Amino acid sequence: MISTLLVANRGEIACRIFRTCRELGIATVAVYSDADADALHVREADTAVRLPGATPADTYLRGGLVVRAALAAGADAVHPGYGFLSENASFARAVQDAGLLWVGPPPKAIELMASKTRAKDLMAAAGVPLLAPVEPGRATADDLPLLLKAAAGGGGRGMRIVRELASLEGELTAARAEATAAFGDGEVFAEPYVERGRHVEVQIMADAHGGVWALGTRDCSLQRRHQKVVEEAPAPGLDDALRTRLHDAATAAAHAVGYRGAGTVEFLLAADGRPYFLEMNTRLQVEHPVTEAVFGLDLVALQLRVAEGEPLPAATPPAPHGHAVEARLYAEDPARDWQPQTGTLHTLDVPGGPGVRLDTGYADGDTIGVHYDPMIAKVVAHAATRAEAVRLLARTLERARVHGPVTNRDLLVRSLRHPDFRAARLDTGFYDRHLTALTAKAPEDGPRRAALAAALADAAARRQGSGPGPVRLGAWRNLPAPPRTKRYRSEPDGTEYEAAYRTTRTGPVPDTGERVIAATPHHVTLETGDGLTHHHAIAVHRGTAYVDTATGSYTLTPLPRFTDPTDRTEPGSLLAPMPGTVVRLADGLAPGARVEAGQPLIWLEAMKMEHRVLAPASGTLTALHATPGHQVEVGTLLAVVTEPSDTESAASAPAQTEENA
Repeated sequence: MISTLLVANRGEIACRIFRTCRELGIATVAVYSDADADALHVREADTAVRLPGATPADTYLRGGLVVRAALAAGADAVHPGYGFLSENASFARAVQDAGLLWVGPPPKAIELMASKTRAKDLMAAAGVPLLAPVEPGRATADDLPLLLKAAAGGGGRGMRIVRELASLEGELTAARAEATAAFGDGEVFAEPYVERGRHVEVQIMADAHGGVWALGTRDCSLQRRHQKVVEEAPAPGLDDALRTRLHDAATAAAHAVGYRGAGTVEFLLAADGRPYFLEMNTRLQVEHPVTEAVFGLDLVALQLRVAEGEPLPAATPPAPHGHAVEARLYAEDPARDWQPQTGTLHTLDVPGGPGVRLDTGYADGDTIGVHYDPMIAKVVAHAATRAEAVRLLARTLERARVHGPVTNRDLLVRSLRHPDFRAARLDTGFYDRHLTALTAKAPEDGPRRAALAAALADAAARRQGSGPGPVRLGAWRNLPAPPRTKRYRSEPDGTEYEAAYRTTRTGPVPDTGERVIAATPHHVTLETGDGLTHHHAIAVHRGTAYVDTATGSYTLTPLPRFTDPTDRTEPGSLLAPMPGTVVRLADGLAPGARVEAGQPLIWLEAMKMEHRVLAPASGTLTALHATPGHQVEVGTLLAVVTEPSDTESAASAPAQTEENA
């Protein structure tokens, strides 16, 4: 039996595995990079071992280093989590060769399934339906659109949609580079891209005694950059025949490779209802909590049980109950090409209650850095019906207090309430069609009132801070008091709001007509002309006001009364739109080079994804400060492009980027 378990991972999944270990009486060991020295998973583990370095390649992807850490800490088993080395057969063998128990499938099964190309060959032999592969070098216009995929991993890394033959070679180069960086393997393959397909998968659990459970279906069609955003179980709208067909195919896949442990068989469901095998993930999935909720199981506990040689508890799995939906809360800005965000997470407060679950690797005050995935948390709701689960999850997210970097929380709430989602009209093009509407600015009344509440709370805090000192009486004047004003910029859309109110003997009176019911440094209640009462909870962190209401949350940066005339940058400057590492430059890029508007000039890697920095206009590159390997912060000057006609027309702004995932 396992007595001490090392989790070869970080963040949310490490914390989740530790939770089960505590319930089972298993001691825990964390590994951590220098960037994660004070991370939550390190604080929650019984023992922690440092992996020197900051990047994944220097730390969590170094299997030998992780094995040595397990031996040094006295662990007798290793759980890989998901991502990193979880689907690396060589790492699994190294763990076993060191005399440690591997909590995962046999290395041979990983080897057979970890390469998407080999897995497809195996599934074809087992009679599982497949999309016909396309040789990239022989692709024609009739083969378009194509989907390029990394053979050795998932999570959207190394994946590209190609709609024009002229862009195929460049996308292949980019996909191979990203796959190499993420998985240490640059193999990429191509297959037809199915428009408006659904991503449906089957969770399996297998033991070493021939037992295989097919634990229902999940729908993971809501994706951005080929990464899942919202998942649910069971997949809605499948008839019994299709569901049985998917279960049988997944079970056949498990038997075909002698599988053991938790795994997921993924399918693409075409618009005509035909399923095609995508891949098998030989690990626990990020979205496993929705299956746990519906079946009343702890999949990590089952993984540990199977690793110890025990059979599954019964010949068939328990009966499912209800519906579960999971939303991934990311530190990113969906309205700006999903740009990842970094900084201090001042507050993460997700209301709990029956049917609600929160899995996270962060706590208040933790820092979201540049080296890893931008996921902050997973929020899961379970209820008797799909409609009830969706409603519960949307309201839970809406009431959450998330203070810090920009997140996708508002997008999640709007997605869950979108008519297409509520009606289960799901496919992987959901955000392609609806993103503009889902990221539209909120109605003006909400942020305007939030700015007023922030100004009133600030005034109350200043009054409190002044203390009870002596009262100074001046000459009385029978004149109306001039308005007090405070300006705020709403984040991340940049809209400015001015809050104006007058101070009277009975309290502040807003110029906009609201009545102030109460105003303290942390809470302001306003009544509007229609008699509605609006409560505002205000928290200020490093000068920024975070205002939470019953129907929305607002981030407001106070603005100075006058603009600083020195706050200017050279026209045409390309500023880093996010913190990250410069990974490469366009061929031949050097001062004096001619560039075209929209041309990719610089590639940044941030949070495991690549982003192309584009030329803002056609002109001449007059300065280049970016070099491969250089780590940059937000606002770092990368290059300067000068337009030939009117240099003053190239207004300085954060560089344009284009997502490459």
